[in-house]
Amino acid sequence: MGQLDLRTGDEGICALPDAFTPQPPPHFAVRRIVLARGSLDTPEREAFVRRVCAAYPDVTVDEQLDTPHNRIDMGEMSPAARHVAGKHTLVFGVLERAVRVSEEAGNCCPNYWHFSVYGFCPYGCTYCYLAGTQGVWFSPSVKIYVNLPQILAEMGRIARQRGGTTYFYHGKLQDGLALDPLTAYSTVMVPFFAKHPSARQILLTKSATVERLLTLEHRERTSLSWSLNPPAVAECYERNVPCVASRIEAMKLCAAAGYPVRAVIMPLIPVGDWDVSYPAFVADLVTRVPLERLTIGGVCSAKQAVRLMEHKLGPTNAISENMKCQSKGGDFRTRYSAELCIAMYDSMIASAREVRPDLEIGLCLESRGVCEAVHKRWRLGRCNCIP
Repeated sequence: MGQLDLRTGDEGICALPDAFTPQPPPHFAVRRIVLARGSLDTPEREAFVRRVCAAYPDVTVDEQLDTPHNRIDMGEMSPAARHVAGKHTLVFGVLERAVRVSEEAGNCCPNYWHFSVYGFCPYGCTYCYLAGTQGVWFSPSVKIYVNLPQILAEMGRIARQRGGTTYFYHGKLQDGLALDPLTAYSTVMVPFFAKHPSARQILLTKSATVERLLTLEHRERTSLSWSLNPPAVAECYERNVPCVASRIEAMKLCAAAGYPVRAVIMPLIPVGDWDVSYPAFVADLVTRVPLERLTIGGVCSAKQAVRLMEHKLGPTNAISENMKCQSKGGDFRTRYSAELCIAMYDSMIASAREVRPDLEIGLCLESRGVCEAVHKRWRLGRCNCIP
């Protein structure tokens, strides 16, 4: 693998992993592999793709080298069936605009830089936000982008041009770690950020497979974040996902290896005795894991994501029954009522601060009115998406 030359500022020397054995990731049953446009364009890319495909000797590899990664036909007409087929389809391709600035409006979250070396996610959370985004709605396959060296080079250039430290978020449009057993991308990405003078990474995941991370030189320049919910909630709403206990153990291992570790409890789902279960879960979590930051948030789904969720859970599920549409002028997502959100946030923040009075706690993708109300009582910090 090439080295990053900090003297010249050359950001284009990183290479795809070439000395690893791909392992099929847990919770991803691949039934179809598609090689899309750009996936075999160079000897390096072809060698990488063929190596990964070899992990699935019984799966047919379909070469569609004239088709972009986001135009692969899932062979299904209905959105629900297309979504199911996509969760079992692995696509290799190239993403030209992989580094972008979030341009959210109408909520409390700041805009930030984010990037994609994967697309979508193999897990089966019934409330999935990504399922309603335009790119996923029409092409819900799990994607690996093979232009990793170019993506890292672009982030390096952006960080240098901006001056100072620039953080890049990996988890807005994918799970940042779920496919790492298959790609070994972490072995390139973590060292890249460790060596770069001003580029940093924030990674969000539900994965519990962290073995590769533990041996990498990171210099605390990659922050690792885990998405969590109380185990009883996860068992009902987070299907085909690593169990919460395994995620917490992964967090503890990475914290012991020196990584800054954060937690994102989102979406809160007000089922049963939530006013007991959520505060208890938070208190236990912050006791067991040395968190750098805690971020919490409710549901904030677009119409199409709600449509797919209700196909899986039925229209009278606990999430739908507690949601209300936002008025014009917001971000047009569907959320719980302000009263319910504030009650849930108050109970969780109180529980966390009782154990860790110094813990920074932020809200994610919440309405400005709710953020202001909660901030007055608790002096909120930053959300997970930013440094």
